[in-house]
Amino acid sequence: MIRNHATAIDRRREPISRSYERICFDKARVNLRGKVPAAFICPGHPLLEAVIELTLDRHRDLLKQGAILVDDNDPSEQVRSLVYLEHSIQDASTDSSGKRRIVSRRMQYVEIDADGNAQNAGDAPYLNYRSPFDTERLLVDSLVAQDWLQRDLEAEATSYAIAHLVPDHLQEARQRKEALIAKTLKAVNERLAKEILYWDTRAEALKQQEAAGKVNAKLNSAKARARADELEARLQKRKTELEQERRLSPLPPVVVGGALVVSIGLLQRLQGKRQSVPSLFAKETKRVEMLAMQAVISAERSIGHEPRDVSGQKCGYDIESRIPQTAEHPSRLRFIEVKGRIAGAETVTVTKNEILTALNQPESFILALVQVPQSEEFAEGDAFKVSAAKGRYAGERAIVRYVQQPFQKEPDFGVTSVNYNWQDLWQRGSEPQ
Repeated sequence: MIRNHATAIDRRREPISRSYERICFDKARVNLRGKVPAAFICPGHPLLEAVIELTLDRHRDLLKQGAILVDDNDPSEQVRSLVYLEHSIQDASTDSSGKRRIVSRRMQYVEIDADGNAQNAGDAPYLNYRSPFDTERLLVDSLVAQDWLQRDLEAEATSYAIAHLVPDHLQEARQRKEALIAKTLKAVNERLAKEILYWDTRAEALKQQEAAGKVNAKLNSAKARARADELEARLQKRKTELEQERRLSPLPPVVVGGALVVSIGLLQRLQGKRQSVPSLFAKETKRVEMLAMQAVISAERSIGHEPRDVSGQKCGYDIESRIPQTAEHPSRLRFIEVKGRIAGAETVTVTKNEILTALNQPESFILALVQVPQSEEFAEGDAFKVSAAKGRYAGERAIVRYVQQPFQKEPDFGVTSVNYNWQDLWQRGSEPQ
């Protein structure tokens, strides 16, 4: 069935085998001693692509129906809508059917709250959410009747994506394409230009020999000239193709599904497990987060790096820090996830998305732990000046420690976040460097 479905969609696709003796999802396990080489199932493999397409064909309507998810990491009392959009970018070239070729496609996620505030939900926000438990089902089902959910949320999400997410996608695709085209064009010019010069020179030499009465039986000047002209035409055709590939244009985002996201704080209050004090809790949480972010940014700058706050992009880390180029090493980035806690905290919660990001970038990812004293005051300005000798900061005296490769394995499928012992992680850390 899968093989037939794949053939029906695209006959040009690499065929799917009737059976596979071994498959694996980890490249390191392709070749194992005593076993036949495994088929590496990854994005782009025809088997995986066919299974995804078949699943979507059968159940795409469920995405439109939507779902209710719970955010265990949100202590507020907020309900928000999560809208899934698919966005594609095309170039000016066409395929065999005359359609413009898609060169980049990605899922985009937009969250909208009851006040109409929209934000980028990140690359895979659903990894941090879970399905409601049976004991929560009646409570979350009752939240669907809220008036603000009757708005045209799809249109709001689409407008936000067009204004904020599409330009970033287009810029990323253009940067990758420009680099690839420049590299390809250089290689094409070097190879064909040499051949064209050779056959031009050869044609002229044969022409002079023919004028002197020396005729080459196997190759004459006309054939050599034709060969040079053919190569010139190939060069121009390839340049035209590359120019078409350079002309990128975004298609409108298409809404493919959605979900209602309920915070654990709201569920706990509805279940009578806590009193409603969201404003006080939010104020303290915000204070700790701001102090932690400022402390890490100051630490990065103190060691000559160029940090940038990307926490709003929900990309699995909070700070993107550029290490300037030196004579020995080129410029590179490192990705820092910031976790601030009040002094005396016992645990720290890390989302599944953050753990996966760390495992996918083991050499570049850093978990920054920031210990913040209990305080009702919030310092600004020079309150964050670095005392590099002790790794402490003036004013609030936030203490920062960096943990390299903090996680060893990815969470189980149903896990949305993991609680780690703060002291264990703290002891594994070191001063920012």
